[in-house]
Amino acid sequence: MSTTLTIKGQVTIPKPIRDAMGLTPGTSIDFAVNQEGEVVLQKAAKVPNARNQRPPADRFEAARGKADVAWKTQDLMALLRG
Repeated sequence: MSTTLTIKGQVTIPKPIRDAMGLTPGTSIDFAVNQEGEVVLQKAAKVPNARNQRPPADRFEAARGKADVAWKTQDLMALLRG
């Protein structure tokens, strides 16, 4: 199986290889060269963040679902409007 290197230095991993390794879009991959000069690739070890989730897409996503007080709409509006 062969593939072509793009001008940006990218290659497409053939589907049989992706399937065999369980690679999906967004999967991190580690590359190494062994003593025989062969390139070895493997799934990168997952580095857990504080909540074991992907980083938020934007600042609003980071704040979404953070309130621990179960406000009723009427109570919140009364508080905000004074």
